[in-house]
Amino acid sequence: MEYYIHNIPLFVVDEVNESVSMPELCQEIENLIPQESLFSNVDVFYIGNFKELKNHNAAFSNGAIYISNKESTNADLIEDIVHELAHSLEQAFSGHIYSDEFINEFKSKRRALKRILDSEGYKINSMFYDYTEYNKKFDDFLSNKVGYPKLLNLTRGLFASPYGATSIREYFANGFEKYVLDNPSSVEQISPVLYRKMQEIIDA
Repeated sequence: MEYYIHNIPLFVVDEVNESVSMPELCQEIENLIPQESLFSNVDVFYIGNFKELKNHNAAFSNGAIYISNKESTNADLIEDIVHELAHSLEQAFSGHIYSDEFINEFKSKRRALKRILDSEGYKINSMFYDYTEYNKKFDDFLSNKVGYPKLLNLTRGLFASPYGATSIREYFANGFEKYVLDNPSSVEQISPVLYRKMQEIIDA
């Protein structure tokens, strides 16, 4: 089946959950993000079972947003689309986003995270906190040793969501997701540089 989000085709390749409504999904995305220009780096959406997902719920690759057909609700699919849209914007505007000021904001939060986790007895080589790119060992440390429920409580007010601590790319994507789906003012309060970068992209 073929649908459209801002005139960008969305192909449903494999059967989706019966609770999912594609027309409603497309309309909700357009209502949440009315600026068509924010989709300029997206050529197509696919929903199905794809190798590009690599055991993830969604992925952005070569102008396409791939989403698993195993998602059970419209809300899950909307989260996926907004998150991967953020990665498409990050790719398109990387030169603008990754200023020293933005990188320093992320690094200062990582240092704060280290102090918090050290005080709670969660230890890992300090060099992992210095990496700005994704590192699987550090992700495993956060998700499995600390655990995201506890991390959520420990990092409240530091990151838009715990997964934003895993890498600078996810820091941007989770901030964008929070901005669109939850509360822009909370992003401004938690991550003022990130908020300003998003505002500049949205207002462009």
